[in-house]
Amino acid sequence: MENEKRAVSLQRAQELHEEIRDFLTFKKEYLMDMSMRRDVMSRQHKKDLLAYFDATESDWNDWHWQLKNRISSAEVLKHFMHLTEDQVSLLNEISQKYRWATTPYYLSLMDYEDLTYPIDRMAIPSAEELNDAGELDPMHEEYTNPAACITRRYPNRLIINVTSSCAMFCRHCQRRRRIGETDQIEPNNRIQEAIDYIKATPEIRDVLITGGDPLMLPDEVLESIISRVRAIEHVEIIRIGTRLPVTMPQRITPELTQMLSKYHPLFINTQFNHPGEITQEAAKACTMLADAGIPLGNQMVFLKGINNDKYIVQLLNEQLLKVRVRPYYIFHPKQVKGTSHFAITVEEGLSIMKYLRGHTSGLAIPQYILNAPGGLGKIPLLPKYIQEMDDTHVILHTWEDKEVEIIY
Repeated sequence: MENEKRAVSLQRAQELHEEIRDFLTFKKEYLMDMSMRRDVMSRQHKKDLLAYFDATESDWNDWHWQLKNRISSAEVLKHFMHLTEDQVSLLNEISQKYRWATTPYYLSLMDYEDLTYPIDRMAIPSAEELNDAGELDPMHEEYTNPAACITRRYPNRLIINVTSSCAMFCRHCQRRRRIGETDQIEPNNRIQEAIDYIKATPEIRDVLITGGDPLMLPDEVLESIISRVRAIEHVEIIRIGTRLPVTMPQRITPELTQMLSKYHPLFINTQFNHPGEITQEAAKACTMLADAGIPLGNQMVFLKGINNDKYIVQLLNEQLLKVRVRPYYIFHPKQVKGTSHFAITVEEGLSIMKYLRGHTSGLAIPQYILNAPGGLGKIPLLPKYIQEMDDTHVILHTWEDKEVEIIY
């Protein structure tokens, strides 16, 4: 009997091996390719950038230097990428409509020969941005701001938008209408108006500080905001939304993490969209934050041509857990003007989510979220597991599409 049970167990183990084999092959080949890119391509790109800016390794590791030397013109970009005159003209044309910029660090991760490489596509404008489909404010944030800098969609939580500035202006940005031509920090009187609104609204227990990117603020300015929010008795948790661990990890300094650690419970959500963004520098930044006791979550956005692939999403989420970032949300792309080329269907997103269940641990499976148009809030999207249900039984499908019935 024991031998029979072991034989059945071994047969099942072989089935599970066959189920995961293709992903393991993909993972091995992909990580090998990424390692070669970083060891050869990215290292050389970094040398070229340091030479161009006449900079040192110390400069490179200084976030102020990274910010000061953002690349935001085709004339500078063509020193590194092999751009045709038509591509230069196109970038100049798009620049008149939508601002763009990238840090030297993020530029070093790109493929200079292939603008369709996922890292390139998230940072460098493309002709597809001239498509005017969509809206500039599909979430109607302009109609959900009861006080300066505030966005409120839910009964007990809200957002404070403290700046329009980012280290890199992502091409899929949902708030590109706020970017403007210069980096703007909300003046203190408007920040104070937001804080006064929270003070006067006792049901608010959760405050998200975002922008733009709030970690673009100097430590003392950011601390002034956080400390005033933390002083409000009914505010239980503070969250910060930032992409700087991805686009400018040099910003995560010991001084910053020490300051943030004074205001627990404090959470940080970031946005890694592709495994190529999880570099040694990014991992170091995440580790510093986690060591300061700050729980980290990731809010990926489904983006066509970047991560609309089940193996890419699985690998991304599993790699994130290794650097102590918990996959939290996957957002369906919003219908923002100039971003329609990143759109995928809900069916495609659900197919990827269905694959993840059973092929990776629950820790690596975030919620798939669609933001309802008009600022009506988040809608969780799930594959259909329940096939039939009444007061006596329920029929379900497992992750392998095996049908099971539970009788009450």
